[in-house]
Amino acid sequence: QVQLVESGGGSVQAGGSLTLSCEASAITASTYCMAWFRQAPGKEREGVAVIDNGGSTDYDDSVEGRFTISRDNAKNTLYLQMTSLNPEDTAMYYCAAVRRFTFGRRCTINYLPGTHYWGLGTQVTVSS
Repeated sequence: QVQLVESGGGSVQAGGSLTLSCEASAITASTYCMAWFRQAPGKEREGVAVIDNGGSTDYDDSVEGRFTISRDNAKNTLYLQMTSLNPEDTAMYYCAAVRRFTFGRRCTINYLPGTHYWGLGTQVTVSS
């Protein structure tokens, strides 16, 4: 059974940095895309960054150049390095694993085909 456990959230001041981690179990790297989503109070959940099973990455425009997604397949761990944080980044951040059944097109923020699994989230709060 797929399980995802996020960690690394916290409170920082604007301009600061945080690195989120997501430990995954029962994942085969070659068949899963991994992603970070976030949800701010009163807003819908939105995709932040994606890394597909081939290692290609995609980012939402709001975090491009500030956030870096990576994965360590040997450790089954997903990371999100966040720099130059601003108050608009305040949200609950969720790790997602997407089991693919079709291949040939890389996963992106707007293309995550398959079965989705979610972690419980980790809170990030950025103060001005």
